[in-house]
Amino acid sequence: MLTHKPAAEQARDLRTYRHFELLLAIFLVVLLISNLVGQKLCQIGPFVISGAQLLFPITYIFGDVFTEVYGYAASRRAIWLGFVANGLLAIMGLITVWLPPAPGWPNQQAFATVFYQIPRLIVASLVAYWCGEFTNSFTLAKMKLWTSGKMLWTRTVGSTVTGQLVDTTILIIIGFAGTAPVKTLVTLAWSAYLGKVIYEVVATPATYAIVGFLKRSEGLDAFDYQSDFNPFHVGTL
Repeated sequence: MLTHKPAAEQARDLRTYRHFELLLAIFLVVLLISNLVGQKLCQIGPFVISGAQLLFPITYIFGDVFTEVYGYAASRRAIWLGFVANGLLAIMGLITVWLPPAPGWPNQQAFATVFYQIPRLIVASLVAYWCGEFTNSFTLAKMKLWTSGKMLWTRTVGSTVTGQLVDTTILIIIGFAGTAPVKTLVTLAWSAYLGKVIYEVVATPATYAIVGFLKRSEGLDAFDYQSDFNPFHVGTL
């Protein structure tokens, strides 16, 4: 039987739910891998996409699941842990690339290709991730209240529309402004954004299945009636 309690009351007990910690671990792994494989450009039919575009949209699906099942506070915890993990990966990547390679070690350039990121792009990706994920979670939580928990697809798609718009816009502005004509950047941003939204729409049946399973298994369906939506309120982490 599902427990329809305010998410704020459920946040204190996140560790007692059987699947939350496993989902959190998978979320962090997917997030970090998407950063590592982002350097690879892939040709799929007429489209050229990066490895990150195959994985990163999945993190938004996880964000939907965390907010829909466990509440905004659970999603906030996942977002902050992902932010810290991403930052640590970026910093350690810079440090290890900058350190002089051992004499005779031939793989410095290959290592740098995978782990080195331009500091400007690191800042852009971290800010875009943080703002986009919180926009996604906030939108879904509010829409769940507006729809009384019905029509899940409107929330998963609607939150992605807003979250990915914020994410893509910030990434392009901070990471690429001044490096190409504005028209080119707008085209790049629009293509990336549209692809991410389509990804979410296609994944909707899987999201439905996962959310349904978790709600039944955990006996929980969190509503953020009394939640503190301040992203910096980390006391429940």
